[in-house]
Order: sequence, then structure tokens, then C-alpha cells
Amino acid sequence: MKAEYDVVGLGNAIVDVIASVSEGFLTSHGIRKGGMTLIEQDTVNALSAAFAGNCRRIAGGSGANTIAGIQSFGGKTGYIGKIAKDDYGAFFRKEMERVKIDFHTPPLEGEDVPSTACCMICVTPDGERSMSTFLGASTEFSPDDVDADLIQNSNILYLEGYLFDKPDAKRAFVHAAAIARKAERRVALTLSDSFCVDRHREAFRHLIHGHVDLLFANEAELLSLYETDDFDAAIESLREDASLAAVTRSEKGSVVITPDEVIAVPAEKVSKVVDATGAGDQYAAGFLYGYARNRRIRDCAKLGHIAAAEVISHYGPRPETSYRRLAVQAGLL
Repeated sequence: MKAEYDVVGLGNAIVDVIASVSEGFLTSHGIRKGGMTLIEQDTVNALSAAFAGNCRRIAGGSGANTIAGIQSFGGKTGYIGKIAKDDYGAFFRKEMERVKIDFHTPPLEGEDVPSTACCMICVTPDGERSMSTFLGASTEFSPDDVDADLIQNSNILYLEGYLFDKPDAKRAFVHAAAIARKAERRVALTLSDSFCVDRHREAFRHLIHGHVDLLFANEAELLSLYETDDFDAAIESLREDASLAAVTRSEKGSVVITPDEVIAVPAEKVSKVVDATGAGDQYAAGFLYGYARNRRIRDCAKLGHIAAAEVISHYGPRPETSYRRLAVQAGLL
């Protein structure tokens, strides 16, 4: 059966709250630079007060950002993720509708339920982003929330590693992958963050080895996965586990492994890095769009770098310029 959707994503539904801050702000609030730290509601409240209105909010979440990027290339997409019935939840749904991403997951309702997830993103003058994330309602995702029809009708199911934590969410994650495999659809996985790898290393390796068609990781995540400081050794280990993988290396570009070769693809030149938020997410968007449309693997990576270069040239994790137009200008579409 021909798929209606190019890619359907499954992950944490999060509202990003982005603010430009000084290096001292990170120190005074105990924020780990360049990483992602899980926080509770009281820390969200404290950071909201400290931002003092000098911020903007964007519907985010790593997987949702990637899906928005695929949409910018002209793809047909859907998303599955849990929100609460609150202001942030309403904002997230409205933003997904605005960019024409099919999103139908029912909201979490009831007394004493967590609020919609949010990520307080601090951007320092060097363009680095430091994320403090409250997972809230997003981790209340369960197998009952998995939209089987949506998955079965998509070329690719894209799984966000950040979701792979609570038992119910983990079961939902594996259940969704099983639905895709049974329908003979392809499954892609992003490792999301090295802290995710540290927590779920063996489970991720099991998934990669037997259940994933395409893996995304950055260099730090890859090294963590194989517990080594040797990049080349990690690549060789990955080749034993994965049939296709794309590993990003910031300004060094990316390395793509296939059953036959290892391909190094240079990054696109950027005049100034304004905000590194979403670079990996948008690289995945370009690669997935090309992969869903059966483009050459090298061209998939080039599409990824075009998207990554655009998103780091402005604040926020989603495209502000049509990726399709940029790809056409580059002769890739």
C-alpha cells in the first residue's frame, strides 16, 4: 500500500521558551552549558521569572522540530506526542496545525496531572544553547496513545530517543516500532542526547541491531554508545550494528555509513552561528525527507546540512526560510 505520509514522528511534545542570556546567567542559575538538564516545575517557574519576558516561545521538542523541517521541504507529515489541556498544550497544537502537521493525540486531562512539557533554552553570545527541560505531560505517553493508522500510512516512523525513559513511554516506543515493521515501513531513531545513551545504552543497541533502518547520532552520542574516545573505532562498531546511520560532527559535517561504504559529507558554510538550537534536528529533517523520497544517500546528507545551516543562522529550532527553496537553489530538488 502506498503511504500517504513521508514521515510520522513520535516523541516529546514540548514548548520551547528561548532567551538570550550572558555566561554569568548560566553560572548563577546552575545551568550546564551546552547540554540538556531535566528540571521540575519549580525550576521552570524560577527561570520564567528570571527571563523577565525577554523570551519567545515556539512549539518544540526534538522530534517535532524535525517533522516541521520535513514539512518545510514539502513533505507530508504527522506527529504523535502527549500534551496537557492547558495554555502551553493549546499553543503546541495550534502551531502544529499552522504548519500543516497532522497532530491528533488527545490531551492529558484530570486533576493533579502534570502540565505540558517545556524547555527553557538559554542562548549565550557564542550561539551555544543550554537546555533545562521539564518533561511534564510528555512522559505520560502510553501504548494507548500510539496512532497505528498514522504509522501504517507513513513511509518512515521517526522515533525520538528522549521519549525512551518512563516504562509506559518505552512500551509505547517499542509498540510503535513493531507496528511500523509489521506494515513493512521503515523505522528511524535518533539517540537525542548522550545522557539518553548513558541511561539506555544496551536497549538502544538492541533496537539499532534488530529494529532500526536508519540511526541518527552526533559524535558525543556515538562515543557514549560504544564507550570509547576513539571516533574511528566507534564508527567501525556502529557498522556492525546498523545498516544505515548518519553521524553529525558540527562544523566537520557528517559521516554516513552504509553496508558498502563510509561517506564523509562537508557541512554548509555559515557566515555566523546565531543559535545552535535544532541543528541536529534539522539535519535529520533533510536526511529523512531525502530518504523518504528515495534520493541518493549522499544527497540526503546534503539536504540535512542545508537545513542545519539555515536553522543555526537565526534564533529558534525551526526553519524561517523554505528548505524546499534552498534545496532547489542548490540543485538537489
